[in-house]
Amino acid sequence: MSQSLYITLKKQHPEAELHVMAPAWCCALLERMPEVDRAIVMPLGHGEFRLAERYRLGRELAKEGYDWAIVQPNSLKSALIPLFAGIKKRTGWKGESRYGLLNDLRSNKSDFPLMVERYVSLAYPRAQMKDNHCLPELPWPALRVDLRNQRQALTELGLTTDRPILSLCPGAEFGPAKRWPEQHYAEVAQQQIKQGQQVWIFGSAKDIPVAEAIRHYLPASEQKHCHILAGKTSLHQAIDLMALSAAVVSNDSGLMHIAAALQRPLVGIYGSTSPQYTPPLAERVAVVHTDIECRPCFKRECPLGHLKCLKELAPQRVLQAISSLQG
Repeated sequence: MSQSLYITLKKQHPEAELHVMAPAWCCALLERMPEVDRAIVMPLGHGEFRLAERYRLGRELAKEGYDWAIVQPNSLKSALIPLFAGIKKRTGWKGESRYGLLNDLRSNKSDFPLMVERYVSLAYPRAQMKDNHCLPELPWPALRVDLRNQRQALTELGLTTDRPILSLCPGAEFGPAKRWPEQHYAEVAQQQIKQGQQVWIFGSAKDIPVAEAIRHYLPASEQKHCHILAGKTSLHQAIDLMALSAAVVSNDSGLMHIAAALQRPLVGIYGSTSPQYTPPLAERVAVVHTDIECRPCFKRECPLGHLKCLKELAPQRVLQAISSLQG
């Protein structure tokens, strides 16, 4: 979703160099964004304060002579490095009393309900966004695909494209309140395999158990058409391989947004969270969720212990959504 901000900045300032500091795992994504001229690894982990290290990073960045810093996180500590770097204009949302750390402070966050709108609005002058809450445009993310890397990944992982590909993304770092049951994923996989497709299951090493469970639920004769890629691919490879998908089914996760940025037909499954805040930004998208009274609760684990918002979301609804996207 940050790419929407980068696209907007490049349109407004085509001559500018755009550098992005982000965690190391993000660099694979940033390298696929044509708007980003340089990715800078943020060596500090989430939640680490380490004031002396932030000061050192700031003084190192000062050598670059940056004119403008846009701070997307809302924490106080995230605003320290641009201050230490001596960057004259420092833009960001009001949060954790960042007065003085940011000198282009925005306070009307509620005027922009979507996270991507909040990002993009930071590209425009504060007065413009205060008086006019409508963004001139909201560009969608669009990742580049490396065809050479794609071919190498197919060979390395022993994959073929002889059958149409249904990609499944059954993990969710946020917590179990975002994870659709593996039995439901398996039923979707089985029906699509019966129709002549193959299934690729994406995710990190943490998602291997759920991927193996999905495959285990399939009849033995159909398991050969289900390939577990969780924990086996780099993020670069996952991007390039997912680009081959005839359709993607995903929990509300980072991989869901990657599928959207690749403009693949996408079914996004929402449990405790809501598409009203972080929807997938693409043309061919179907969002499915239940309408039980207690969702969205935005909790990592079901506070009532029943997880009905996901368990009661029938596989048939997802199958119908896939059919409508491919029809």
